[in-house]
Amino acid sequence: MANVTSVMTANPASCTVETPLREVARMMIENDCGQIPVVDPAGKLVGVVTDRDITVRIVAEGHDTMTATAKDAMSQPAKSVRDDSSLKDATALMESAKIRRVPVVDAGGKLAGIVSLADVALAGKDNQAAEVVKQVSEPGKTAKH
Repeated sequence: MANVTSVMTANPASCTVETPLREVARMMIENDCGQIPVVDPAGKLVGVVTDRDITVRIVAEGHDTMTATAKDAMSQPAKSVRDDSSLKDATALMESAKIRRVPVVDAGGKLAGIVSLADVALAGKDNQAAEVVKQVSEPGKTAKH
């Protein structure tokens, strides 16, 4: 069984709770991604900001996008997997939580990487990716990630 580290993006872009939300959005553009992990000063994962979080929690609610920070939009606690987890564990979490991206942390809780549905598909795990897409896309209770 493949380890999650075999498909994850190592050292992903991240921010702190104080990072201006506009900067978080720019990071998404620069890194061609839809989620930025939020870490504390020690590098431990404390939450995530997704493009959907920005849209739903900030824009749709009428908050000032010029003064909002990552803390205002982030989902917490973040669902994550450890770097010694199997790829199957990561995809099972994606399915159960209905999320498309999962931060990967080390034994101390520090951000080590991120694995996305696209990573699974690009790794040639097409059947696994198809099943995750099916489960994540099923209507029902939506997750906040």
